Amino acid sequence: MWPGCVPRSTGSADGRSVDAVEDTVLRRIDADEVCRILRRLVQARGENPPGEEAERAGVLQQLAEEAGLEHHAWEVEPGRPNVQVSLDGGGGSGLLLLGHTDVVPVGEGWSRDPFGAEVEGGRMYGRGTSDMLGGLAASLAAMSAVRRAGVELSGPVVLASLVDEEENGLGVRDWIGGGADAVHDGGLHGCIVAEPTDLQPIIAARGACNLDITVTGVPAHAGNPDDGRNAIAGAAVVVADLERWHTELAAAPAPLVGPATVNVGAIEGGLGASTVPDRCHLRVDRRLVPGEPAADVVAEVTRRIAALGLEDRGLGVEVVEAMDMPGFATAADDPFVTTVDGALRDAGGPGAEPGGWSAACDGGFVATHWGVPVMVLGPGSVHEQAHRPDESVSLEEVVTATRAYALAILRVAGVA
Repeated sequence: MWPGCVPRSTGSADGRSVDAVEDTVLRRIDADEVCRILRRLVQARGENPPGEEAERAGVLQQLAEEAGLEHHAWEVEPGRPNVQVSLDGGGGSGLLLLGHTDVVPVGEGWSRDPFGAEVEGGRMYGRGTSDMLGGLAASLAAMSAVRRAGVELSGPVVLASLVDEEENGLGVRDWIGGGADAVHDGGLHGCIVAEPTDLQPIIAARGACNLDITVTGVPAHAGNPDDGRNAIAGAAVVVADLERWHTELAAAPAPLVGPATVNVGAIEGGLGASTVPDRCHLRVDRRLVPGEPAADVVAEVTRRIAALGLEDRGLGVEVVEAMDMPGFATAADDPFVTTVDGALRDAGGPGAEPGGWSAACDGGFVATHWGVPVMVLGPGSVHEQAHRPDESVSLEEVVTATRAYALAILRVAGVA
């Protein structure tokens, strides 16, 4: 146990044992209420792009108000508010719960209303149910249960629900660069990111660096293509080299998360078959291993492209970093990890061992900015449900996550 955290064997200020306090809090968790919270979040819109989180952020504040929790919101951009919900504690170090209000666009292929929050077979269906409204609902419900049980905590608990996690990280950058330091002023034991992990504790995650690569050439009539400089042909050379780089990176996997990866996700260029294209744009995803700076990736991409000799063919190339999200790694024997893992097991979790995550999340910013231990833990599946038609989440998993978060609050923030 680390300084400021109360061992479970001690009593609370009102004479109850910690076990009795935990039992009281767990009895305050009602599955129907958790389902109601999740339904209201799913029925509110928050697709990104275009970035319409305001409705869902408003619902989250209403839910916090109904639960008697402190809350405030501020706009990162017009119509895009970050929301922070707080549960007061003493002067000790606290716990951060981290989430986001945006969901990816609905897309095609749905057989149900994507905002209907229909329940069938123990699952709720709707865009964002798995990524990550189930975790957001469980976080709020856990904080509400602790408050309604009348527990005095040794440290505060904060739920930060941010905008734009699915695209460019505007919300977390604004939060980290603005008022977030006030959350950390009293110290943080750690951060739980409530993203979908199938209730497996995740202690390492890759980061992401998005690159915009633009190849420029000279237009000409296709009847005599040698009069021009074909930007698409030059971009094809770049794509081939990026594929080689992906293969090279596969030979050096990082513990728990695997190797860094390269993926060309979009390509745009040209006006038609009869014109030599003078411009071609690539959008590239480069996944980062924990501790790998995005600046190093940009420098390496620039170096590799320079070695391709495109300038000798009359082509220009520009590389721009469009977004970066750092990865993180937390030691398996860190007291924060063992405490949260124990809370999950006691809450009825599946008992999976701590592992790694191939996805990226806002938790990397917290680990990088403050150097505190970070875990990702939440209901739902990032691989089988997130970003798919007919997305859904097991309501039993959401309730189990609520119980786990509640126990983590008591054991990490501490019972006064």
